[in-house]
Amino acid sequence: MQLSEETTKSLAENQQEHLVQFWDELDEQEQSRLQKQIAEIDFALLKKLITKRDQAATEESGADKAKKATSPEQLVRLPQDEDQIEERKKAAQVGNALLASGKVGAILVAGGQGSRLGFDNPKGMYPIGPVSQRTLFEILAEQVLARSQRAGVVIPYFIMTSEATHSSTEKFFEEHEYFGLGQENIFFFQQSSLPAIDDSSHQILLAEKGKVATSPDGHGGMLNALNKHGMLDVMRERGIEHLFYHQVDNPTAIVCDPVLLGLHQQYGSDLTTKVVAKATPEEKMGVLVSINAKTEIIEYSDLPGEEAHRKDEHGQYVFWAGNTAIHVFRREFMESLLEDELSLPFHIAHKKIPHVDSAGISIDPDQPNGNKFEQFIFDALLHAKVALVVEGDRQREFNPVKNASGSDSPETSKAALARIAKEWVTTAGGEVPKNIKVEISPLLALDENDMKEILPDGTVFQKDAVLKN
Repeated sequence: MQLSEETTKSLAENQQEHLVQFWDELDEQEQSRLQKQIAEIDFALLKKLITKRDQAATEESGADKAKKATSPEQLVRLPQDEDQIEERKKAAQVGNALLASGKVGAILVAGGQGSRLGFDNPKGMYPIGPVSQRTLFEILAEQVLARSQRAGVVIPYFIMTSEATHSSTEKFFEEHEYFGLGQENIFFFQQSSLPAIDDSSHQILLAEKGKVATSPDGHGGMLNALNKHGMLDVMRERGIEHLFYHQVDNPTAIVCDPVLLGLHQQYGSDLTTKVVAKATPEEKMGVLVSINAKTEIIEYSDLPGEEAHRKDEHGQYVFWAGNTAIHVFRREFMESLLEDELSLPFHIAHKKIPHVDSAGISIDPDQPNGNKFEQFIFDALLHAKVALVVEGDRQREFNPVKNASGSDSPETSKAALARIAKEWVTTAGGEVPKNIKVEISPLLALDENDMKEILPDGTVFQKDAVLKN
């Protein structure tokens, strides 16, 4: 197979000819894959990102930003009295009406692998049900289906995958008959990847002799991916005006939460974010803050220890509002961010990147040797006229699966699902003895009030059980 003139010209113009230095050693399939990878590289964007990298020293540091930060200003805290409880009930009514109008869709970010969990598949396929071993995908998809049934309209599900998870995720949903949502209501779209760059030059790294070293462009790449794959057109055609955004690793997220949607609507918010109180000042969570009257997120890695402990004039921690990665977007606001390809800045990560050197020898570096570029969706906050922050109940809503063991692990997430189910049963007048686990399908009950209507008073569970319709 001959290298195309277009590829040869493109590489020469961008001083990246080394990408094909092993061309004659590749078989035809490897040559085809490499040429396709090169054709997909946005060299103009890459040039801008390399320039940004080289100028990064002039940018304001996260530590400097933290010094100017205060607690979020556009904020709704957890209710503390009857009036505030009533306000949330009214917000739920508004949110349910919004759902019933057919103007709400859901976006699931599912590009990650389960490698940190010792799991060689997309993370969404991880079995997390404490009794049933149902997967993350199933638990979350059942919530969307239950909300659709409750609202009396279809809530389309837009699922962002990555190069590593796309085909496996599509196949998994097909094998499980789309968890009852209907193939026509699930839209898979793949986020883009960007080449990794050598940290001491402008050269793109090769992962193998016939493969460019790439990495996903971050959850902020969702905006361009939605546009590239025609998802925004689908949303407009279906009359979707608001998008509930969540990530695949949190099975206790209240998907399409009527309260969050209602507050978002009531406040006329462009981008609404759910937060929870950090467990400790040192906890590794990004935090929502206000800087110069704008809502922003400061990553935990950019928050100096002394700042993490800073308190305001009321004796409250300034950096308390931990980001749950649960948002509601106004669709028109999302579209406005696409008017400038760099409206969401690219962040530069200095990483250890395995690669082959100029002699074709595989190198597994023990020190960071290259740069990866990614966008963060929360950078959209800076562009929002109204960026509402809403506090959620951490014990109920934020129990992610991030680590193989310890905090935020499968063990703690499964325990949370079992605990929540026990609380609902107890509130409904039932009993779950110690050492017995109960699991509740969203298709049976979405909250404790549903459980009160379903469970016979005095029910006692004698063995582990999965409650489903």
